Amino acid sequence: MDTPQVLIVDDEKPTRDGLRAALEDRYDVYVADNAAAAFDLLDRENFRVLLTDLRMPGDDGMNLIERAKSLPRPPVCILMTAYGSEDIAVEAMKNGADDYIAKGRLQLDELEMRIARALKGQTLEAENKQLKQELSSKFGMDHILGDSPAMKEVLDTIHTVAPTTATVLLLGQTGTGKEVVAKTIHQHSNRANKPMITVHCGALPPQLLESELFGHEKGAFTNAHERRIGRFEEANGGTLFLDEIGEIDASTQIKLLRVLGEGTFERLGSNKTIKTDVRLIAATNKNLPQLVREGTFREDLFYRLQVVEIELPPLSQRDGDVAILAQAFVIEFAQANSKPVRGISPEALELLCEHEWRGNVRELRAAIERAVVFSRTDQITLRDLPKTVTTKPSDSEDGSSLSGRQTVKEAEKELIINALKETGGNRTAAAQKLGMSRRTLHRKLHTYKLEGFE
Repeated sequence: MDTPQVLIVDDEKPTRDGLRAALEDRYDVYVADNAAAAFDLLDRENFRVLLTDLRMPGDDGMNLIERAKSLPRPPVCILMTAYGSEDIAVEAMKNGADDYIAKGRLQLDELEMRIARALKGQTLEAENKQLKQELSSKFGMDHILGDSPAMKEVLDTIHTVAPTTATVLLLGQTGTGKEVVAKTIHQHSNRANKPMITVHCGALPPQLLESELFGHEKGAFTNAHERRIGRFEEANGGTLFLDEIGEIDASTQIKLLRVLGEGTFERLGSNKTIKTDVRLIAATNKNLPQLVREGTFREDLFYRLQVVEIELPPLSQRDGDVAILAQAFVIEFAQANSKPVRGISPEALELLCEHEWRGNVRELRAAIERAVVFSRTDQITLRDLPKTVTTKPSDSEDGSSLSGRQTVKEAEKELIINALKETGGNRTAAAQKLGMSRRTLHRKLHTYKLEGFE
């Protein structure tokens, strides 16, 4: 590792020489007797530490620190002065100084300690920045973790549509992370400094949902004792996320269609038209085309919502992502619960990767939270996992089907064989048909001695 370079700037030669003698055993020390000479050195060398006097002929130490902090790779800046006071210290910190020390009380061992501490902090900051960049590159955006092809496709779409104003429709099973994706789109849009409002449409009856979305005037209906501002008004300039969009009734669908088309609406009980500028993101786990065919969801509204469609894959189709997500949740819940858990044992991780996760990411998250709470060591082990993960589902204790003598394993083997036959031996397609990852399918092919089956 290269020796850190330190620049000492002081107009008093004895001070410069004394500091250089004290520091040159551990650092590559340069000296300058004024700010102008220091500017030249800063432009040529990559200093890790700038140790400067405050009072000097020409530019003072404050100006020098300000210039140093404007560099692409700024050094740690420590200000020295014989005129020690709280006012000077505060002003120095405002100008970017990392530390402050009074020359009249300067102890060389204390100075060395402060430099070492500052360098350590600088190194940690650089490492954290690099780690964040690596995580962003490998796992995507913010809290959306995943390295599987299915999630990479989702992340690519988010990157593309987030900066636009397009309406987005999120599809996927319960627990796949639709709300997290909606927040990510908002955070990476041009509306990020405006509010994002979330409404869970399935949680409210029709009239209350209309009032929630569009607001109402006093007396608009029973118990409307005062005016209420709706979510479209609150979200003006920002994003409105409508979860469970498939649950809204016909009347609300008509009003929503108008907002999407014209950007206008009226509060319940009012004739005054209100304009709003809202980006809409909707989500559902229902089959909207089927609802359109059944006549319970407007076709024109469906096409308005479907400008950009993002389908979130179930966890069973995200090969390799269970391990990534599980480790991330371990870190999150270990910190939240002040537990020393740092990882997952190989046996526990294998079981987690084999589990079906019908509740998707939400179920995995809950399982890891439970495991962290009950963990007694620095690793999650099999005994920490919930029974829903450690117990294999079966129809009876001896594994026999209630409708026949075929065991669960025999039935599973038969399903795998049939899936391979139907897909012409395409294992990726067979895994998707079976609702499991390709990795899990390979493991089961080995278990049932079907590796050569085509």
